[in-house]
Amino acid sequence: MDILGKRRTWYLISLSVIFIGLLFLGVRGLNLGIDFQGGTLLEFKFDQEISSEAVREVLEEADIAIDSKIQQTGEDDFHGVIIRAKELTAEEIVTVQDKLTQAFPSTEMLRTEMVGPIIGQELRNKAFLALILASLAIVIYISFRFEFRFAIVAIIALLHDVIITLGIFAILGREINTPFVAALLTIIGYSINDTIVIFDRIRENMKLMHKTPFIELANKAVVDTLPRSINTSLTTLLVILAIYFFGGASIQTFMLALFIGMFAGTYSSIFIASPLLVTWQKRVESR
Repeated sequence: MDILGKRRTWYLISLSVIFIGLLFLGVRGLNLGIDFQGGTLLEFKFDQEISSEAVREVLEEADIAIDSKIQQTGEDDFHGVIIRAKELTAEEIVTVQDKLTQAFPSTEMLRTEMVGPIIGQELRNKAFLALILASLAIVIYISFRFEFRFAIVAIIALLHDVIITLGIFAILGREINTPFVAALLTIIGYSINDTIVIFDRIRENMKLMHKTPFIELANKAVVDTLPRSINTSLTTLLVILAIYFFGGASIQTFMLALFIGMFAGTYSSIFIASPLLVTWQKRVESR
């Protein structure tokens, strides 16, 4: 299997997906949740299942100007609704509760959370800092264990995974919240682990096959680890899908980000990281 010989094809596929994602990011932007832009979260409990559309209709009929996201929560005997809205006043919160109680007498308010814009900005900055620190730690570790070029290639592959995940979320218009950031950090850890397995095999081949052209020994390393990469990723993705569909709405953002990121991470480990090493080596040899 000449995987690395077709590296330009793999580059083109990734660049196409990244371009589309960046296009949506530029035109539509990210759908930041109240965790990052501030707002109000209201959670209500009912004695019967109430659809999010029914709740929205009540709010619209009451002429309550709320640009909000409404999602159902709970299972079995628990039926709830979470309303995520822009910052509401105390009077508006009381009005929402009153209107829902009139429409659904069993309405019970479970919690009210206020997130100010300053707190949202602080969370956004800390999330960005966490990603930067994780990337720096990876560069130091891989440079120590392998070579500096391996570290740079690994970071490029990780950026590939993060950008694709962000781009697809922009395309889907899904909300970006703190669980999404946790998913990104998980993706970085998972993706780099898969990449290091391939890098380790490349290093072994460099010692055992030092007279063999770099592209051949690198391609052999990718092919040798391909069954392990695919089997591990498939079993993980199947579990993620199961949790996404049966784990409830509250965890869906996290699992969707994990699914996209781990799929992209598996792709980048096989078709981006190692091909970039070959491209780098060819540039060095051509000088």
